[in-house]
Amino acid sequence: MLRQRPHLLWLLVPFVLFLVALPWVNRVDPVVAGLPFLTFWMLLSTLVTPFAVWAAYRGDRRLAAKGRGEGR
Repeated sequence: MLRQRPHLLWLLVPFVLFLVALPWVNRVDPVVAGLPFLTFWMLLSTLVTPFAVWAAYRGDRRLAAKGRGEGR
């Protein structure tokens, strides 16, 4: 199924940012933009997540349009 829908890999981005990377970013130093690093990482992850979901959605729509023969 993943071969047919590689755009769904975008949905792994939030998983990696929020869960997998946490052991490596769980620290107070360095301070980035006046925020502890962990807080900055969580803020950045929260801002990146909608773009990853949008990319997966867009890829799914293109695949559906291609299946219907519309192509965009």
